[in-house]
Amino acid sequence: MALKTKTSTRIGVTILGWGIALWLFFPIFWMILTSFKSEVQAISTPPKLFFMPTLSSYAEVFERANYWHFALNTVIVSVGATAIAIALAVPAAYSMAFMPSKRTRGTLLWMLSTRMLPPVGVLVPIYILARNTHLLDTCTGLAIVDMLTNLPIIVWMLYTFFREVPAPILEAGRMDGATRWQEMTMVLLPLALPGIASTALLSLILCWNEAFWSLNLTSSHAAPLTAFIASFSSPEGLFFGKLSAASTLAVAPILVFGWISQKQLVRGLTFGAVK
Repeated sequence: MALKTKTSTRIGVTILGWGIALWLFFPIFWMILTSFKSEVQAISTPPKLFFMPTLSSYAEVFERANYWHFALNTVIVSVGATAIAIALAVPAAYSMAFMPSKRTRGTLLWMLSTRMLPPVGVLVPIYILARNTHLLDTCTGLAIVDMLTNLPIIVWMLYTFFREVPAPILEAGRMDGATRWQEMTMVLLPLALPGIASTALLSLILCWNEAFWSLNLTSSHAAPLTAFIASFSSPEGLFFGKLSAASTLAVAPILVFGWISQKQLVRGLTFGAVK
C-alpha cells in the first residue's frame, strides 16, 4: 500500500512538473510558431495551429535591420559586463565570507536593497553621467551600467558559495605559506568553480535580456538585441509576424547557450547543498 502511494505521488509530481514546464515554455513556443506565419496568418482569429510555414517575416527582418550588428553588440556588452562583475565580486565575496566584520551583514543587505530600486528613479543622473563622459551610445557605457546593476546579486551568490568552502582547507594553504592572493586564486577559486560558473551564466543571461538601459542609453551604434526587437514596434501598430521573427532571432542564441550549459548551471546552483 505504501509502495503504491509512493508511486502515485511520484507520478503526480512528474505530471505537475511537466505541466508547469509546458506552461512556462508555451509563450516561447507560440512566438517561434508565429514567426513562421505571414502577417495575415499571425493576426487571424481564431489562431491557426496548422498552416503553411513561410520565411517571409525573417526575410523582411534581415532586409530592414543588420541583425549581426545588434548581436555583436549584445555579446560584447554581456560578456564584458559579466567579466568585470566577476572580477570585482570575487575579492568582495572572499573578504566578506572569510574576513567578516560587524558591518558585513549590513553591507550585504544594503547591496541587495539596491536591486529593489526602480531603474527609472536613477535614469536622469545616469544618462547625464553617460553623456558628460562620452559613454552614451557606447558598448563600454552600457556594459558598465549592466555590471553595476547585476553586481549586488553576483556578490551575494559568490558569498553564499564561498561560505560553503571548508575553512580548514584555506587554513592549510595558509600554513603552507600561501599569501592571501594565492589562497584566493589557487585554493578557493578551483573549489568554488561550479558556483562561479553558474553565477557567470546567470549574469550573462541577465545582461543579455536587459532592456531598460539598452533602450535609454543607446540609439544606433551600441544598440543590442533588445533595441533590435523594440525597433519593430511602429506607430502603425504591431506587426506580429516580423516582431516574432525578430524576438526569435534575439532569444535563440541565449536559449541554445542555456540549454547546452544547463547541467553546469544546476550543478553550480546546488553547490554545497548536500554535505
